[in-house]
Amino acid sequence: MEPLSADVLPHGVRSRFVEGVNGLTMHVLEAGFDPPGRPGVLLLHGFPELAYSWRRVLPALAAAGYHVVAPDQRGYGRTTGWDADYDGDLRSFRFLNLVRDVIGLLAALGIARVRAVVGHDFGSPVAAWCALLRPDVFRSVVLMSAPFAGPPPIAVAPAAAAARLAEMNEQLGALRWPRQHYQWYYTTRRANDDMWHCEQGVHAFLRAYYHHKSADWKDNRPHPLQGWSATELAHMPTYYVMERGQTMAQTVAVEMPGDDEIAANVWLPEHDLQIYADEYRRTGFQGGLQWYRCASADAACIAELQVFSGRTIDVPSLFIAGASDWGTYQRPGDFEAMQALACTRMLGAELVDGAGHWVQQEQATAVNRLLLDFLQVSA
Repeated sequence: MEPLSADVLPHGVRSRFVEGVNGLTMHVLEAGFDPPGRPGVLLLHGFPELAYSWRRVLPALAAAGYHVVAPDQRGYGRTTGWDADYDGDLRSFRFLNLVRDVIGLLAALGIARVRAVVGHDFGSPVAAWCALLRPDVFRSVVLMSAPFAGPPPIAVAPAAAAARLAEMNEQLGALRWPRQHYQWYYTTRRANDDMWHCEQGVHAFLRAYYHHKSADWKDNRPHPLQGWSATELAHMPTYYVMERGQTMAQTVAVEMPGDDEIAANVWLPEHDLQIYADEYRRTGFQGGLQWYRCASADAACIAELQVFSGRTIDVPSLFIAGASDWGTYQRPGDFEAMQALACTRMLGAELVDGAGHWVQQEQATAVNRLLLDFLQVSA
């Protein structure tokens, strides 16, 4: 396996491998590494993404004096040493081990602490757990596109908590227009093959998926939901609450942008999308899907996290999402609980105009400004 070519990376960003990271050989993108000793910032991507999703953030933070590191996380991209077997051992994909991956990466790089850990999408809860568990290492935290409501309550039996998504999926299936929850679908055996070997191919699938969840899809008009009920969740677009029996590839195919719209896309031009398509065509999607299986349906994972029930994030924190991102509201009450309970030093919750779910790509200039301002005031 070779690092990414410098030809596809912004000036000043390098691709390399770091060995001995909690059983992984981890691929990272890195900027601001020279001179040594700069304050560190760690960037954690989500699904279905890569370290490459931070390509427009890395140079801006490095130019401001930071040593910035963005890994392909466990299950993704050019990082190796993880188990892609659906029937394999899921324990390595639990949140506590994902935090261990991050701490192991910093140790391998000789970094004792970072000024901030920044997580987007599924990287957001990993960043949150980093800040909650090791505030001595992660001095502040930025959560993007996925609110963190705190550790799971100890009063709820782990088996009951793990069954919650499946129970909701049954309720969605009983609606007059039968639906299914995307996170339940992502836990199924078929999901990886549905996307990896879809009729339209990986490149077209990703183009439609990214488009459907972006501000470019004009029907993304998110609003708070009144509760965790099938009728409320059914207000969300089909990429979150799918038609019953449809695959994710089929779901997004009907929203595939036309050639003119693709050509006009400045935040994800074809040559950038090709990086994602090449990686996922090689690896498939199961590595990222393992995260959903642990977080959504693994009673043992939930039981581990309940040990920290009631604990809060006490370092400075910031939330950033696109104003057109349903991710802010997909779990009713989490956005509010994050601000009122889970994060005791939250300095802001910013919803960026002109961005959907891929906020740091769709509106990189605005996000970079928010990050740099936060890093300055939280120092």
